[in-house]
Amino acid sequence: MILGYKCFDEGLINRYGKKFEIGTVYHEENDIKFHYNGFHMCLNLEDTLRYFDAFNSSVDIAKVIGYGNIDEYSDEYNGFYDMYATEYLKIMYVLSRDEIIDYALKLSSERIKRFISLYKLNKEEIMLFQEKYSKNADVLDAIDYYQLGNNKIYQKKYKIV
Repeated sequence: MILGYKCFDEGLINRYGKKFEIGTVYHEENDIKFHYNGFHMCLNLEDTLRYFDAFNSSVDIAKVIGYGNIDEYSDEYNGFYDMYATEYLKIMYVLSRDEIIDYALKLSSERIKRFISLYKLNKEEIMLFQEKYSKNADVLDAIDYYQLGNNKIYQKKYKIV
């Protein structure tokens, strides 16, 4: 059994248009294989955002339990780990925006940068993150680039001699 997170389009609708409900247990009949069959979920909330456009659309992020046959997948190259396809999935509850932000404020530098690059913050939340990570230039640069649209932040600066 794995306790984790699953992202949905607003209204608990998955990428394929299927509506899910809190408290219901879902079952996949076919062989479980990540990218092919099973209910996808992640151990880390920010990794669920890889598959949804939470920057331009409203999403629901739910706390879920997966069990039965489980296939684990990690994409080390892109820094996404502990992703699963499960035979059974139960939606426990949908996190509020405040719960999502509280979760993110406790992340390590690498994980918070991934979150910032995938989840649109409002002005107050941006200020909260800037204050929390005021001594971390990498996180501040990520906020500046992804949240504030400063496209020059990651451009190399060449000195012509």
